[in-house]
Amino acid sequence: MRYLIRYLMRYIRWNLMRYLMWYLMRYIRWNLMRYLMRYIRWNLMRYFMWYLRWNLMQYLRRYLMRYLRRYLVQYIRPYLRWNLLRYLRWYLRWNLMMYLRRYFRWNLIRYLRRYLRRYLVQYLRWYHPPSLRRHQISLDSHLYVHPHRDRDSGLVVNRLEVKELSWAVLRGAAAPVPSCCPDTKHTVNSCCILDWRVCDVHYAANACLAPLCSLHLVAVTTVEGIGSVARKLHPVQERIAKAHGSQCGFCTPGIVMSMYALLRNNRTPKMADVEEAFQGNLCRCTGYRAILEGYKSFTVEGGCCGGRGRGKGCCMTNDNGAVRTSEENQEEVTSLFDAADFAPLDPTQEVIFPPELMSLTKGQRSPSLCFRGNRTVWLQPNSLEEFLHLKWKHPDARVVVGNTEVGIEVKFKNMLYAVVLAPVFVPELNAVTHTEDGIVFGASCTLSHMGAVLRQAVETLPPHQTQVFLAVLEQLRWFAGQQIRNVAAVGGNIMTASPISDLNPVFMAVGCKLTVMDKVGSRVVQMDDGFFTGYRRTVLRPQEILVSIEIPYSQKTQFVSAFKQSPRREDDISIVTAAMSVTFTPGTNVIQDLRLSFGGMAATTVLAKQTANRLLGRCWEEELLHEACSSLAEEMTLDLSVPGGMVTYRRTLTLSLFYKFYLTTLQKLRQQGVDVDQVPSDCRSATDVYLPPTPSSAQIYQSVPEGQSLDDVVGRPMMHLSAMKQATGEAVYCDDVPLFENELYLSLVTSSKAHARIISIDTSAAERSPGVVCFLFADDIPGSNATGVIQYDETVLADRQVTCVGHIIGAVVADTQIHAQRAAKVVKVEYEELQPLVTIQEAIAAQSFYQPIRTLQKGDLEAGFKHADHILEGEIHIGGQEHFYLETNVTLAVPRGEDGEMELFVSTQSATKTQSLVAKALGVPANRVVVRVKRMGGGFGGKESRSTVLSTVVAVAANKLKRPVRCMLDRDEDMLVTGGRHPFYGKYKVGFLTSGRVVALDVSYFSNCGNSQDLSLSVLERALFHLENSYSVENIRGRGFCCRTNLPSNTAFRGFGGPQGMMVAESWMTDVAQSLGRPAEEVRRLNLYMEGDVTPYNQVLDQVTLQRCWDECLSRSNYQHRRAAIDVFNSQNRWTKRGLAIIPTKFGISFTALFLNQAGALVHIYTDGSVLLTHGGTEMGQGLHTKMIQVASRVLCIPCSKIHISETSTNTVPNTSPTAASASSDLNGAAVQNACELLVRRLQPYKTKNPEGSWEDWVKAAYFDRVNLSANGFYKTPDIGYDFDTNSGRAFCYFSYGVACSEVEVDCLTGVHKNLSSTVVMDVGHSLNPAIDIGQVEGGFVQGLGLFTLEQLHYSPRGVLLTRGPGSYKIPAFGDIPTDFTVSLLRDAPNEKAIFASKAVGEPPLFLAASVFYAIKDAVTAARAESDIRGPFRLDSPASAERIRNACSDHFNQLCRSAEPGSFTPWSVQV
Repeated sequence: MRYLIRYLMRYIRWNLMRYLMWYLMRYIRWNLMRYLMRYIRWNLMRYFMWYLRWNLMQYLRRYLMRYLRRYLVQYIRPYLRWNLLRYLRWYLRWNLMMYLRRYFRWNLIRYLRRYLRRYLVQYLRWYHPPSLRRHQISLDSHLYVHPHRDRDSGLVVNRLEVKELSWAVLRGAAAPVPSCCPDTKHTVNSCCILDWRVCDVHYAANACLAPLCSLHLVAVTTVEGIGSVARKLHPVQERIAKAHGSQCGFCTPGIVMSMYALLRNNRTPKMADVEEAFQGNLCRCTGYRAILEGYKSFTVEGGCCGGRGRGKGCCMTNDNGAVRTSEENQEEVTSLFDAADFAPLDPTQEVIFPPELMSLTKGQRSPSLCFRGNRTVWLQPNSLEEFLHLKWKHPDARVVVGNTEVGIEVKFKNMLYAVVLAPVFVPELNAVTHTEDGIVFGASCTLSHMGAVLRQAVETLPPHQTQVFLAVLEQLRWFAGQQIRNVAAVGGNIMTASPISDLNPVFMAVGCKLTVMDKVGSRVVQMDDGFFTGYRRTVLRPQEILVSIEIPYSQKTQFVSAFKQSPRREDDISIVTAAMSVTFTPGTNVIQDLRLSFGGMAATTVLAKQTANRLLGRCWEEELLHEACSSLAEEMTLDLSVPGGMVTYRRTLTLSLFYKFYLTTLQKLRQQGVDVDQVPSDCRSATDVYLPPTPSSAQIYQSVPEGQSLDDVVGRPMMHLSAMKQATGEAVYCDDVPLFENELYLSLVTSSKAHARIISIDTSAAERSPGVVCFLFADDIPGSNATGVIQYDETVLADRQVTCVGHIIGAVVADTQIHAQRAAKVVKVEYEELQPLVTIQEAIAAQSFYQPIRTLQKGDLEAGFKHADHILEGEIHIGGQEHFYLETNVTLAVPRGEDGEMELFVSTQSATKTQSLVAKALGVPANRVVVRVKRMGGGFGGKESRSTVLSTVVAVAANKLKRPVRCMLDRDEDMLVTGGRHPFYGKYKVGFLTSGRVVALDVSYFSNCGNSQDLSLSVLERALFHLENSYSVENIRGRGFCCRTNLPSNTAFRGFGGPQGMMVAESWMTDVAQSLGRPAEEVRRLNLYMEGDVTPYNQVLDQVTLQRCWDECLSRSNYQHRRAAIDVFNSQNRWTKRGLAIIPTKFGISFTALFLNQAGALVHIYTDGSVLLTHGGTEMGQGLHTKMIQVASRVLCIPCSKIHISETSTNTVPNTSPTAASASSDLNGAAVQNACELLVRRLQPYKTKNPEGSWEDWVKAAYFDRVNLSANGFYKTPDIGYDFDTNSGRAFCYFSYGVACSEVEVDCLTGVHKNLSSTVVMDVGHSLNPAIDIGQVEGGFVQGLGLFTLEQLHYSPRGVLLTRGPGSYKIPAFGDIPTDFTVSLLRDAPNEKAIFASKAVGEPPLFLAASVFYAIKDAVTAARAESDIRGPFRLDSPASAERIRNACSDHFNQLCRSAEPGSFTPWSVQV
């Protein structure tokens, strides 16, 4: 037996294990998990275990190895494949693993460690799944583990020495940079979950903020770990794909992992849980509705059985999954997916916690760790004593738990900390203790854990004791996102000492006690007005640490409230936070103690002590309210140039929030039986706490004609062809292209001045930086330094002068991204500063305009104004907008070594323009440059021209070094360099009759173009083409001015000037209605275009569906009923008002530049029948490739599965137009149709000869008959072309029409609004793909929602962009979409001018979100009427909370009047 065992172990080690490791891993991945549970549970194991225990093992020891070599291996392979492995998993989980665990611990693990070290690391380095590379896991870091005695502490720790200490070791697949702010805020999307087995909880976390060092004893699961297209999709991945919740797909992995983490912790969540889980995720494409609808199937409200019909509440028995048919119209369909197709969620199939990690964490404390990098040391103590010793030794060390603050400082503020202390495993800092006075939380307790403890206390304790807890929980609801709360510690929030902290005002108002300690001893500090000694400073000494915070119970006569006001309700930093605590003499309304704490009103969190002292001993009544407001207005003042601006708004908020607290306290006093004034019924809404309603939606479209073949997918809601790859992280984006040998990384050196001459550039410090290979400046460009889209009025690299902040001066090329970025930051540029022009008003004053100045005129303007009964004048400013595509600009340039050839992988909408400008910069013909575009993570026009800014620089660097060079911009760089939507200023004079008919209009548009022309003239022209929106005006003139300023050049953005032009039109239309006192919908309806009307550019309108859209929108939105209900609501509520608006749109479809209205396609048919399709459009999430395959499928009469699109490239289809202007489906679809029809004609003889044959038979017959199975297609839009000089010609091929009705609710005290309902009716002709088209409508609408109500770019008076990144620039989140969102595609509206009677859909819906803006204005009108203010008023876009609150003029505003503009230097200016 001894020899047998020795031989057995040797044989297993060299033969069987090698085979099993290879075979079992592959086989288990494909088959094992599917079949395991069923049979073993009922039959095999009961017998098998008994037999193994008594008989089989004895037999195996004696006889098995004798036959193993000869027979068993030959037999086991087919047997495992078909039988045994089907039943293995359940047994392993319950029985065999118990035995194997002991065996592994002593024998196999020793072998596997050596095996894994040698082979698995090599495999991982070779195999990088695409989104794993986006996570940027540093697989090449050299790790060494060895015992080490720390001489100073005298403790033995495991030290991991790392070649480069990684802070941002994981990068969320949906977000190239963290969306964080200095107050421990959110990231855009998280793509990993952290699993701590100790508490059996799965935490969604921001990969970009999770340092590698912090992941000790933690299991990390990324999106690749739960499913794949090749293997099997997880239900979470499958449902977002099949529910059409993935468009560009760059955000999808993060959303998937947030939902996955929720389901791992809660198998039957509510929709409120789902919305909370997504607070830290953003999406720019979908509009969120499809994501929520798909994941609703997991919830209690939506049924979680995947359509299997398991009972009440199932997705098959409610609106989510059922296919409903309208009673009045059997052709209307209201479901885009069938929930019955969803795979059920099986919790038993989830990834288990790694057994080895489990053994390391079970019953033992984490060891002390030391990580040493080149610049930073990370120390992780495991005891309070050691932590105190380290802090005493390193008093300046930063303490890190969640890294939500330090991570931002290191990444974006260039902070460097030599020593970092991470006390996350110190027991005392994680303890929670219930005392007689309150609950004590250790400083390392996460906010999620603190919230859970407080919620439990609220449920179990008497209500009068939980007032403080409820206030803290109210702040935690809106504190960052779930991903941040999962890792951020309460102690970090306190010690960060942010003046806009969400929690510190609460802690200060209730007098929380802090226990601080150093090596010498401990002391208790109360959070009061002396705790914060200055900006980001506290009373703690450098050697002291915060050990715990005690949150006290409230007293019976104590009332506490907390408030937070931010630009966006969820996951946003505060403008003003407040916490207020009042204690009364028992049985009375006499104030015994009062604390009013505010954040955002000074450099620290402050107490309004003067006001509080004045009110002590006073009765809680109206007289006190007036005195308190007057006192607060005097005490809570701000410097007029204070960072953050909004001085009047912030001061007004302090009064408004106190008023809310006053009313709330009155109600609570009455509930306790105290004799106080009753809150007036019309003021009670001011005390309501916001509870997010469960969203609902409807999507309505026309079904395909009866009898249409199932293989003909045109008109059907077909899933985006890349959706599943995007949901699993397998979709390849530009930066996912594997690293080339000798590849380098480039980082930009940009200007910090808006207008200046360059005196000198000092690279000496950068030259000493590690890894630097070379520098790049204007003199290094081999070709022309002049560049530009239309005019060559820009430079590749600045030459002697910079004209904006962000102007690219040069570049640093290094071996890694970190080295390149560090070196670029230390390049010193000396300037001679010149006076910049920043705003439109400054440009007008200086007459700084690009030529020409465009004019569009029709009719007799002077006669029109004479004929008018009324004339009014007005103005409006429409702010700019950041594209915020989730994938920032990225380029990889690969020199090909001969004849100056260069291959570029670029995230661009314009491959041909990139090719031509790169060739110009390199000084080579365009045929030497190949540009390839696989897909983009969003574009929205931002990558139509501005992507070349980066591509040319990267190509020049690659050409100079003859090595591949890559660069992907960080979010702050991208926002700084690339520009966005043009800000517009519109002035108008309108003449109209008493009936409401507009008879004359004179409009002037001024657009802020920036430091180059780019596409600004075309943008302005489209604004002029849409100056009347959907209204017929007989006498009209529009003039357009392109303002030249010292901002980064603004560029194309979805709508391309159209939304700005139409926004001005709706402003004067609203003013007309308000001045006449007539309902706005009547005035709009009176002026709508009719069939045969003529536009200001003399184009006769035909096939006008505007009236049909209008009537259907009124009907579906139940407009008249809503209007009546709103009037009643507004009459009953003083401080909450509702508004309603219905807005039309008419959007012209075609490029306004005639030569761009063309497209090409290339179709190859291979001998096996498969088809490779290439066309000139690029895929950026809009589903263009999917639609093109649908077109080809119909023309060729073959299934879509036989057709493939690989990429867009300049060496397949040349001279392509940009994927823009909403015309790509029309142009490229017609070109694909043309190519496919050529091929069909070539195959027709073989179909005729063999009518019973298959597609493959005909293809092979044609091939053997030497028929060309490749065809080029081409299309140009007929009968268009417009001349501005003569105002003649046809500007557009056709128009897309739409109407939207929206209802909002406005809090007049804070300016916050809720989007209650939006109904959109859109004419898209005969939809090629209703799922994609409805997704475009919803995505465009929500993007417009951001433009008109939320997204605000702030520039300093010196031209510096202050909102760089999602910490300060807010796009709509999940909670911002309308609660009731209905989208209907107009039926029976074929468009004979486009492919298969369809219409463009990308840009037209965006402007319909203006219905929300004008609904807000309608609500504000009602609020102003309460103060007896009537008539037209100016409300600029976006309608931010600040602008709404200031427009709702009342006595609170009057107490906080601001200084006159021009008397001070503001923090930001309106550009």
